[in-house]
Amino acid sequence: MAVAAVGVAFGGPSPEHDVSVLTGLQAAQALQRAGREVHALYWTRTGEWFEVPPGEEAASFASGLPKGAVELSLVALPGVGFAARGGRLGRPKPINLEAIVVCMHGGPGEDGTLQGAFDLAGLSYSGPTAAGAAVGMDKLAFGSLAASAGLPVLPRFLLTEEAKAGFDGPYIVKPRFGGSSIGIEVVEDLQSAKALARSSRHLRRGAVVEPWRNDLFDLNVAVRTWPQVELSAIEKPLRSSGGAKILSYADKYVGGEGMVSAPRELPAEIPPATAQQVLEIARSLVPLAGIRGVARVDFLAGESGELYLNELNTVPGSLAKYLWVKPALDFGQLLEDLLAEAVRSPAVRYSTEGADGSALRSAGSIAAKLA
Repeated sequence: MAVAAVGVAFGGPSPEHDVSVLTGLQAAQALQRAGREVHALYWTRTGEWFEVPPGEEAASFASGLPKGAVELSLVALPGVGFAARGGRLGRPKPINLEAIVVCMHGGPGEDGTLQGAFDLAGLSYSGPTAAGAAVGMDKLAFGSLAASAGLPVLPRFLLTEEAKAGFDGPYIVKPRFGGSSIGIEVVEDLQSAKALARSSRHLRRGAVVEPWRNDLFDLNVAVRTWPQVELSAIEKPLRSSGGAKILSYADKYVGGEGMVSAPRELPAEIPPATAQQVLEIARSLVPLAGIRGVARVDFLAGESGELYLNELNTVPGSLAKYLWVKPALDFGQLLEDLLAEAVRSPAVRYSTEGADGSALRSAGSIAAKLA
């Protein structure tokens, strides 16, 4: 019996494009080694889609398209989805895929935009739903959601020209929509924060401000939702130097394999009470924030036992494969479980229940309603 073909989608018009390529190639090649027929679906920096050989190396994407790339269309119609251009009679030839592993980081690949397109195309895919992705990407919405549920979070507010801080500086300024430390800066006062928002291209869609706490350190844990909710070991990412103000983009990703090669303490050496609180909060986010697939939950912690929920990464670098050491989880199994969830528990099921025509039949003339 033939094994159904699967897709791996990566790249995208996002500042995190390069990291997404690393994640996508890792996933595509792991699935290939497991005997899967893999279609590697590459979304370029400028928004075009191509199918590329899944065995390519990252360097092939550094300055353009790898050899053998075939242009694709993404058609938002059920039964079409991804299709190779120039098929019979000039019509796009659909690629039959059982499901797609989404490896997009940041931008339209992780904010719900791509998920909405896949929903309209009737494609089964891994990771967050359109709504779950949107909540995770919006730092203001996610922080408000967590606070409303009574979870411990640092105060944050939307940065505008009229904004007034309810707490003292220094401040950490973050893009409202974004992640991976890109565009994040620490400033001393509110006027500097506003000046940064006016000048930074990463803050054009909005910025949030939080107190910067030099006494806090990072803790992360992965959550997966299939075949049941499970939590990984807790990691303590390590900054490049003791004086670093934040965990930088380079700390996380510039090491050859994305998040896999970043420096860390794993499992984190933290008090049992802190570890228990991390796990409880992460588990509570599954229904609250609509976590689906595999996600990474980021915290800030203090030596005195303070703990704050920081952010939710709905499509983490390398799909957080490096965090599954306790309990151990093979990357191939993680990918197969993502595909199984995509097929057996679709992200969305549209329904027209209630649209039975009765409202139309009793509506009368439109002209009368306009009079």
